[in-house]
Amino acid sequence: MDLIQMDKRLDSTEQVVEEIMRIHRSLPPRPGIDEVEAAKGLIDNVEKEDQACLEAIAKQRKSSEVPGELFMVLQEMKKGYVQFRSKEQKREALKLLDLETVHALFDDFIQRASNCIASPSSNGSVSSRPPLPPATTTTAVRSDSQSSLNFSEKAPVRPKDMVSRDDSFVTKAKPSLYSDDFTAPRKPPQILDSTLSARKFAGNDGEKLSLIKLASLIEVSAKKATPEINLQNKLTDQVEWLPDSLGKLSSLTSLDLSENHIVVLPNTIGGLSSLTKLDLHSNRIGQLPESIGELLNLVYLNLGSNQLSSLPSAFSRLLRLEELDLSCNNLPILPESIGSLVSLKKLDVETNDIEEIPYSIGGCSSLKELRADYNKLKALPEAIGKITTLEILSVRYNNIRQLPTTMSSLANLKELDVSFNELESVPESLCFATTLVKLNIGNNFADMISLPRSIGNLEMLEELDISNNQIRVLPDSFKMLTKLRVFRAQENPLQVPPRDIAEKGPQAVVQYMNDLVETRNAKSLMVKPKKSWVQMCFFSKSNKRKQSSMEIV
Repeated sequence: MDLIQMDKRLDSTEQVVEEIMRIHRSLPPRPGIDEVEAAKGLIDNVEKEDQACLEAIAKQRKSSEVPGELFMVLQEMKKGYVQFRSKEQKREALKLLDLETVHALFDDFIQRASNCIASPSSNGSVSSRPPLPPATTTTAVRSDSQSSLNFSEKAPVRPKDMVSRDDSFVTKAKPSLYSDDFTAPRKPPQILDSTLSARKFAGNDGEKLSLIKLASLIEVSAKKATPEINLQNKLTDQVEWLPDSLGKLSSLTSLDLSENHIVVLPNTIGGLSSLTKLDLHSNRIGQLPESIGELLNLVYLNLGSNQLSSLPSAFSRLLRLEELDLSCNNLPILPESIGSLVSLKKLDVETNDIEEIPYSIGGCSSLKELRADYNKLKALPEAIGKITTLEILSVRYNNIRQLPTTMSSLANLKELDVSFNELESVPESLCFATTLVKLNIGNNFADMISLPRSIGNLEMLEELDISNNQIRVLPDSFKMLTKLRVFRAQENPLQVPPRDIAEKGPQAVVQYMNDLVETRNAKSLMVKPKKSWVQMCFFSKSNKRKQSSMEIV
């Protein structure tokens, strides 16, 4: 009521004009065209989702063991929650549209007021205005008049990043109290620049985006063909789904939506035809839409730390994908389609519930790094040997008992970590992977009692961990590991070499084994073998035959 000032007397045209201007200036800044479009699209999205939810609720059938009244209460509560959530999601959008409606209404009022001042009615309703100056002084009157509706000067100017190309923000010539036979010249309209950057929308002051602001950002970014959007930890906790308008971002190459509370991805995500990098880690996504297979240019995809329990079959279409992170999910298996990813170089599936890696993994002919730690693997497929490009293989904390013999074909393998498993032995064939630099077979506890005899073939080996096993004797070929700089053998009942030698470091162990072998060889040369009793009898009989034959002759 203070704003309207009901009891204030307005005795002149100037006072009425000033009051009109004051009320107009009191309105919040007018939303931009992009914001209005985003609000309308958001409301449509919410209504579609509500309809789908209500239809799903209606299709639910009661079990014979559940009382009808109880089931009805549940149904009504679900419907009530959908309606409540709908209102909450639409609240900000509806408020924005209401503000736009008021601004449009006030624009009409301002135009009517301007017409009244420029062309007074014949009944003299504005006869209280000051007398008109002579034509020669019209310019001075225009510049000094306090009755002109100059909103471009007196109205608060919106920041550039919040101004849209809207007629309400067009700087126009001043309407003034001119005579009927004189029309003031109008300047060409000056349209303020409409700049809406993703960085400004994301809130440099730390403010997070609501659903309506996210929708507005998408609309603006689509029109400006924005190549990158980073919204890492920038969405409010209430934003659990993304607007369908996301599919308009056909020029987007990089999208980071990580560390938010997103539960569902829209089917329209397939419209991001230029996308090469998509980061969705640390959300609550439980299922991926099939349309994700339409992201044919995708090179990097991070889905780590979500709630995925399966992957869509359309994954096989991501032929350009090079890095895939599926760690920290609920995946029980990897689909056979994983073998279609011929460009894949890095695959991380650690911390899932995977019991088996499919044989089709051998089709990942470009794979360099495979991490499957903290799963339920009991074995590795023989097809692992087909991935000749593999450089890093880590399968810690699983239930693996045996390594495949085909690992001898891994001609580029540099790091192998099979610690914390149930390995009983290491196959001799592994020693043909002569490029190995790091090997960790520690913490297999009571299962592993020896190392392969030909471990010395791994002459490039720099780090070796055999800790927490039951190994008593190192093989003679250990002396050939001259590049070894890290050797962990604690918690083993080592006898050869003695514990005190092992504690001196890897090169001390290598030297000890070398000296031991040389000493053993030297002793074997010094001791001549004695003839056995069988050999002596055989020699005696042979001599007797020779003598008998000589006598006959």
